[in-house]
Amino acid sequence: MSSLTPGSALVWSRRLAGSPAVRHDGRWWLVSGSDSVLTADPVFTNELDRLATSMAAADRAVAALRARPDEPSAASVPRTGGRR
Repeated sequence: MSSLTPGSALVWSRRLAGSPAVRHDGRWWLVSGSDSVLTADPVFTNELDRLATSMAAADRAVAALRARPDEPSAASVPRTGGRR
């Protein structure tokens, strides 16, 4: 079984969406407390890659929306119709 020590660079890597999955040196690791395990299942790692790609795209989309201050947000747009 492969593992990384707590003093390795893995400790400073960002976890995927608060999960125990961390990508380090092109490989996915599952980290829990002071222990870590290299993931080897290609189906599982492909899903982690897909999720990481989707989350990065979502982060970029949110950043782009926040960077456009000239457009009103949904909260500041007056509502029409409905109950008053």
